[in-house]
Amino acid sequence: MGRTPRLSLLTAAVLLAGTGPAAAAEDVEIPAEAGTNFRTATVLDQGQRGGATASAGDYLYWTFPVAAGQTATAEATVDFSPRVDRTGPSIWRVDVYDGLRRRQACTGGEQLATAAEDAGSVTLSCTIRTVRSWAEPWSDDPLPGAYYLRVTVAELPERDLGQPIDVEVTTAVEDAGGSADRGGELATPLLPVGAAGPPAGEDEPGEDAAEPYLAALPEPEGGWSGGWWTPRWLWTAGGGVLGALACAGGYLLSRPRRGGAG
Repeated sequence: MGRTPRLSLLTAAVLLAGTGPAAAAEDVEIPAEAGTNFRTATVLDQGQRGGATASAGDYLYWTFPVAAGQTATAEATVDFSPRVDRTGPSIWRVDVYDGLRRRQACTGGEQLATAAEDAGSVTLSCTIRTVRSWAEPWSDDPLPGAYYLRVTVAELPERDLGQPIDVEVTTAVEDAGGSADRGGELATPLLPVGAAGPPAGEDEPGEDAAEPYLAALPEPEGGWSGGWWTPRWLWTAGGGVLGALACAGGYLLSRPRRGGAG
């Protein structure tokens, strides 16, 4: 009789411990706001969702990390209020900028989308080129660091300006593998710097002026350089083995053969 309660307690403890990580994953907080410019962009982690309630015509910004060797995709869904009548179709767009605030070309996805007058929502997406570990100063190749996601309306009837909208965004990354490798590496990733000017309404910085700072952007799991492993190691090792075999074969073919007894 005494063992049954103990077994029940142990079983309950194991079940509670097993459900801990799952419960923690479900409790991850989704940022419910967006910045209105680069300096106030809301920080997201890779694969994290974000949302905001805004008005048609607002510029909404989020920022997220991308490491070398990764290809990033930004997705956004704009939901329209069913309690408000719109007067015509609208065109929405999503843009992705790198840490130098250079707009990156979308190689996939629907960057521009038209929402009909009676549409309940519109979905946008943008996949950018694979991030490089290094690039020439004159190049516009994407580099590791912060990337900005911006959602806004490109065209809509003037009477619909300011109508309420709900926006949900998602950031996703994929490893591109060794095909994206390029010689060199940045000394530091391109991270966003916070406001450094005088407070609003002041002409000269005072004692309470904001100091420059690096935004608390989460570092990718494999680091900004994408980790040490690359398929180039396989090519290098394979090339070394083939070179050794070629040398051995050449030696066997070229060495003089001993003649038979005369």
